[in-house]
Amino acid sequence: MMLSLNNLQNVVCNPIIPYVGTISEQLEPGTLIVLRGHVPSDSDRFQVDLQCGSSVQPRADVAFHFNPRFRRANCIVCNTLKNEKWGWEEITYDMPFKKEKSFEIVIMVLKDKFQVAVNGKHTLIYAHRISLEKIDTLGIYGKVIIHSVGFSFSSVQKSGVSQFTLPFVARLSSSMGPGRTVVIKGEVNTNAKGFAVDLLSGKSKDIALHLNPRLNVKAFVRNSFLQESWGEEERNITCFPFSPGMYFEMIIYCDVREFKVAVNGVHSLEYRHRFKDLSHIDTLQIDGDIHLLEVTKQCQD
Repeated sequence: MMLSLNNLQNVVCNPIIPYVGTISEQLEPGTLIVLRGHVPSDSDRFQVDLQCGSSVQPRADVAFHFNPRFRRANCIVCNTLKNEKWGWEEITYDMPFKKEKSFEIVIMVLKDKFQVAVNGKHTLIYAHRISLEKIDTLGIYGKVIIHSVGFSFSSVQKSGVSQFTLPFVARLSSSMGPGRTVVIKGEVNTNAKGFAVDLLSGKSKDIALHLNPRLNVKAFVRNSFLQESWGEEERNITCFPFSPGMYFEMIIYCDVREFKVAVNGVHSLEYRHRFKDLSHIDTLQIDGDIHLLEVTKQCQD
């Protein structure tokens, strides 16, 4: 299952705010909650709460309180309400919401944390303080207009334990060619400097595609190593997609003229083929500051 924001279930359209709704299935690692809407011009704040029930008196526990504020400092405040007491606030000042602009919030549920992206850009991570089993209600409050809320109940990450030791080297079950896809699922280390994903020809040791996200300088470097020398680096990118501690699904799609790379469902870059004999690309190498959780090679007929 690749990260998909299109096949959503239990979609509620244009809910009246405040909205309080039961979540139909148990939240598990891999569940996505997708909210699309816009911020009205007079908004001072709004919040999305993952709640343990819907009781008002006493107030239900809130496992994850996600609260963009527009008053003095534009920021997002996250917190947990337990036994009617708030815990410590976690504040994010890199504000992705703007008044009179539409948004798409994707909350990804993981084993030990929630990971939030807004408009396709990684925004924050919030470690669980209340266990997932207790969450059964979604609440949306404040000055916000919501067009749709939907869920994708698919399990992606059964465990946070790395399934692979690095460096990881594997032969592709069938060699590269147009329509072939490689999907890499992993988690970036919290103190990561960078990592590398290489597609190469086992015979010549040429690296057809070298993907090298460098977190310490926020550069996503691409290159090829042909006839024992590196070519010219490509670095242009609209948005650096990786962040320390984040879970990611990287999809490498081989097209006739280029590789296309997407991270967490968002297209990131294209890389024109420099190594032209695609059928000789038969090996995948991964190394660096990540936990590697899953590698899948797919063919699309």
